[in-house]
Amino acid sequence: MIKNIVFDVGQVLMSYTPENYLKNLGFSEKTVETLRKVIFESTLWEASDRGILSTEEIWNGFRKNAPGFEKEVQMVYDNLGDVVELMPYVEGWIKNLKEQGYHLYILSNYAEHTYQLSSHKMKFLPYMDGTLFSYVYKMAKPDREIYEKLCTMYQLNPRETVFFDDREDNIAGAGACGIHGILFQNHEQAKKDLETLLKRENGK
Repeated sequence: MIKNIVFDVGQVLMSYTPENYLKNLGFSEKTVETLRKVIFESTLWEASDRGILSTEEIWNGFRKNAPGFEKEVQMVYDNLGDVVELMPYVEGWIKNLKEQGYHLYILSNYAEHTYQLSSHKMKFLPYMDGTLFSYVYKMAKPDREIYEKLCTMYQLNPRETVFFDDREDNIAGAGACGIHGILFQNHEQAKKDLETLLKRENGK
């Protein structure tokens, strides 16, 4: 029986489109391409999710790796909360699942600086029974240890738990720990896949 529903944040509950974010800052196509690669597609970005370097170390690294773009990197840093926005369907969906009696959780790769600037947009947090943001525990999806940490922290039975994520490798990581996974492509698809799973597992 499914009792617990776990959500990734980026591209599930909140939009996460770095390229659009950079364009909205008014940068040229060349600058957008440079900063997207140097910041959002870099090993330093992954390190920031894992919380294994300080925010200062991370962003000094970005500045070093983008010579001549120091001002632009600072703009990205100052406005980073705008890289995510709450999806319009989220509050109603989360509230409905909560009212049905499911326990709700967050499991997300997230950097500390991004969290500080964007957490006020996370209108779903009051409905959550627990959260695990990667930077806090210095581990990240799809590593097995982060799923095990979630289950241990909140005493979750993996077979009673379903996880939404927009990346196949993260779904596979959850599955390796016995957690049901639903690859999130859009809200309607995710709702239907959850209903199918609940009908199979819970008979409803």
